[in-house]
Amino acid sequence: MVQFPRDFLWGAGTSSHQVEGDMHNSWTAWEKDSCERLSREAKVKWETWQQERFPEMFDSQNYISGKTCDHYNRFMADFDLAKEGEHNAHRFSIEWSRVEPEEGKFDEKEIEHYRKVLAALHERGIKSFVTLWHWTEPIWFVERGGWESKKSQEFFCRYVKKIAESLGDQVDFWLVLNEPNVCTRFGYFIGTQPPGKNNIISFLKAYFNLLASYKKSYKLIHNLKENAQVGFVNSFVYYEADIWQPLNKIVNNIFKYFSRYFFNHTKNSNDFIGCNYYSRNIISFRKNTVPPEKSSDLGWEIYPKGIYEVLKEVKKYNLPIYITENGLADANDSRRKKFIEDHLRYVLKAIGEGGDVRGYFHWSLMDNFEFPELRGFWPRFGLIEVNFETLERKPRKSFYAYKEIISSQGVSLLK
Repeated sequence: MVQFPRDFLWGAGTSSHQVEGDMHNSWTAWEKDSCERLSREAKVKWETWQQERFPEMFDSQNYISGKTCDHYNRFMADFDLAKEGEHNAHRFSIEWSRVEPEEGKFDEKEIEHYRKVLAALHERGIKSFVTLWHWTEPIWFVERGGWESKKSQEFFCRYVKKIAESLGDQVDFWLVLNEPNVCTRFGYFIGTQPPGKNNIISFLKAYFNLLASYKKSYKLIHNLKENAQVGFVNSFVYYEADIWQPLNKIVNNIFKYFSRYFFNHTKNSNDFIGCNYYSRNIISFRKNTVPPEKSSDLGWEIYPKGIYEVLKEVKKYNLPIYITENGLADANDSRRKKFIEDHLRYVLKAIGEGGDVRGYFHWSLMDNFEFPELRGFWPRFGLIEVNFETLERKPRKSFYAYKEIISSQGVSLLK
């Protein structure tokens, strides 16, 4: 019988912009400029069944993050809930715009805040996975050219150095970047999220500056703490091609190559693999619409086997693997329990075949402001339900189902 290792890490994730509230960064201005347009475009962007179930998508305030969950002030109580759920690890991000609101001027009060956050986790026996860049930047950074500027590498590494020097003794795992392959595609190539560029040159500049910044940050953190555990998070999609049969493998390999390019070019600068998995992508000349009963509220296909296929593929890198995001939008919590169980069964299968998977983080700990392409508040990913008017927290049934899996170290999955 295959079980999860005794030292397996179980937890959930958040990111600063999505839960802390009261931000002033590269996204907040975009939200205000885009909210009316996004509320109008919802009638075209989303399917009829989604529009009927989530009419809040037509409210422009859905697209303004505001206080979100006020996690900045409520992190102690939120970590108490994580502890109640028997989580022994937690992923969160440090907000660059808080700690360096002006170029070269660091706010020690905000650094102290994150020191308290880390201490609160450790007091509860919860290991920390700290993301240093989860897509948001200070306003001054954008005004200096953002990731398109060569100076971005210098600016980012200065920030990384400051955080590593200030908080490095409390951080268990460093996740320098979150999904650079996704953020650059939406932000610089497609243009559906900040900075809203639609230009291949902008995309390439941003992509390769992020790539260089990561490699430099890896060395920088290790120079400060030799035994640090440093990596980044890559979005892994399981691709299948539904094209003319002789072309299937070729097309599939092309898509895989570009989605894995960042990882493949940092192979010597990773102590582990941060793996985000949500769904598969069928490459086809036809429109593939997933029926609501087989998808999340966002219309993403629920395809648990894909996580096994991804883990089987990344096993070749011979590095420890942490599943840093896996979850679904499910407002009525009718599919989350089965979603978690089915995906973890495939994780067990991968472990049984030699995959060195050492942790699983559900996305997300609580409902939050879903900011990829500015979806806003209506998609509900949380193990914990949040009333965004009162900010009341309420663990969902799936919260307790996940707790049972953790308590039994996965044995409950084998019943």
